[in-house]
Amino acid sequence: MSWDIPEASSYWGLIRSRAELTPDAPMLIEPSGRRTSFVEYAVMAERLAAALYGQGIRAGSWVTWQFPTGRAAALLIGALARLAAVQNPIIHLYREREVSTVLRQSGSSFFIVPQHIGDHDSAEMACRLIADMAGAPRLLVLDEEALPQGDIGSLPAVQAGEHDVRWVFYTSGTTADPKGAMHADLSVISAGRGLAQSYALTPADVGALAFPIAHVGGAMYLAELLISGASALLMQRFVQDEAVALFRWLDVTACGGSTAHYQTLVNAQALQPQTRLMPSLRVLGGGGAPKPPELYYRAKRELGVSICHTYGMTECPCVTIAPVDSDDQQLAYTDGVAQPDVELRIVDRDGMTVRNGVEGEIRIRGPGIFKGYADPTLNAAAFDEEGFFCTGDLGVLRDDRRLSLTGRIKDVIVRKGENISARELEDILSAHPTVGAVAVVGLPDAERGERVCAVVELAGGMADFSFQQMTDHLAEAGLMRQKFPEQLEIVERMPRNETLNKILKNELRERLGGA
Repeated sequence: MSWDIPEASSYWGLIRSRAELTPDAPMLIEPSGRRTSFVEYAVMAERLAAALYGQGIRAGSWVTWQFPTGRAAALLIGALARLAAVQNPIIHLYREREVSTVLRQSGSSFFIVPQHIGDHDSAEMACRLIADMAGAPRLLVLDEEALPQGDIGSLPAVQAGEHDVRWVFYTSGTTADPKGAMHADLSVISAGRGLAQSYALTPADVGALAFPIAHVGGAMYLAELLISGASALLMQRFVQDEAVALFRWLDVTACGGSTAHYQTLVNAQALQPQTRLMPSLRVLGGGGAPKPPELYYRAKRELGVSICHTYGMTECPCVTIAPVDSDDQQLAYTDGVAQPDVELRIVDRDGMTVRNGVEGEIRIRGPGIFKGYADPTLNAAAFDEEGFFCTGDLGVLRDDRRLSLTGRIKDVIVRKGENISARELEDILSAHPTVGAVAVVGLPDAERGERVCAVVELAGGMADFSFQQMTDHLAEAGLMRQKFPEQLEIVERMPRNETLNKILKNELRERLGGA
C-alpha cells in the first residue's frame, strides 16, 4: 500500500501535509454526525496552540493532559504537536491515585483538563491533587465545546526533530508501578503507518477510534488517519448496541480496538444471524490482548470480516503489522510480521537467539521503539547489552517470518518442574460455546510449586460450566492431560483495565492465591 502523502519528520508536519493534500476530506466524525475536515483540524489545532502559547507553553514544555476520546482531545494533540511540547496524556478513566502518581513522576509544568469528564468533576480533582504538591504544575481548564483560540501569527516556527522526545505515555501499572515511556514523533508516525498498511486504508475508509484516545494507540490512530486520508468515528465509550447503530449509520469500514471489541461485535451479530448488522464493515484491527484463533474464524463466519491483530505495547505501539491480504491461517494463528523499522529476535534464557519455531523471549530494537523511560534508573534492566528492549513476552517466529505470541514470561506456570503455557490453555478453552472470557493463572501450591487454575466468565445466557465440561473439551482438543487445570473458578465478571479491557491476571492471582 502506498499513499500520496510525503514523508513527514514531525507530527505537526504530517498534519500540515495532509491538510494541503486533501483539505476538505473528513477526518473526525462525532456520534452526533458532526464532521471535521483535515484543513479544519489543522487550523483549529493551530489556533488552540496559539492560545496555549499565550499561557506559557513552549517547545519542550512538559504538559500532562486528561481528556476523554473526542474532538477536543484530538485538537489538543495537534496543538501541542504544533508547539513541539512534550505531551503526557492520562487515560480519562483514571482517578486520584493514578493521576497523582503520574503527575509526581512526570514533573510536568502544565496540567490540562476539561471541567467535567462525564459526571466526574475533573477540574475539582485536579485542583485538589496539586494543592499540596511540591513543584505543582500550572492547571489549565478548557471548555471542550469552546476551546480557546489565539493569533496564529504569534507562533514561532516549529522546532521539532524526528528523534526528539515529544511524548510520554505511562504504562498501565497492572503488574508494577506505572513507567513513563518516552517517544519521538518518529515512532508514533511509524506505528500509524504500520496500522494503515495492515488495514490497507484508503481515503474511502471510515474507521472507529473506540478506546481512550490518551492511550498510546490514540496518537498512533490519528497518525494512521493523516497518513491514509481515512476518517474515523470518535467514541468515548464502546457499548454494543450503540456501536452497532453508529457503525450502520456512518458506514464504518474499519474498527480499531482490541479483543474485547472484536468479541462485542461478533456477539451482537450472533444474536441476529439472518441480518448483516454492519454491512460496510470489512476489517477489525487492534492489539493489546491475546486473540484466540477461534475468534478470528467466528468474525469471518458471522461478520464476514478479517481480524488484523497486531502486536504492540506502550514501549513500541506497533511491533508487527498484519496485512489484511494475508491468508486466514496467518491472521488466525499469528500476530503479524515485524514492521521495517523494528528489529525483532527471539532469545532463550541465556539471551542467545533461537532458531525459527522455538519459543523464547521477544526482544526488539530500532527507531520504531521508545527512547527509554522517564525514570532513567529503569533503563539498565530494560535493555540488553546490544540495545534490544526485553519485552518479557514469549513468542515463536515461524519460517514465514510471522510472529506467534505464546504468553508472558510471568504467565508460564511451572508445575512439578514442567512449564505450562497459560496462552495455550486459554486459546482452547475460549473456543467452548459456554466460555465468554477465560484467564489461566498459576497459583501457589505446596506440593506442585504452582497449580493451574482456569478462571471463566460465562458467555451471555449460559448458566454453568462444569469442571467435567472443561476437561472433556480439553481432551477433545488433544491436549495432554498433564497440562489440564486442577482448579476451575467461575466469575461473574473478569477484572479488567480501563484502556483496552485487558484481563488483570495479577488481581486474579491475589484473589485466588489463598483459595
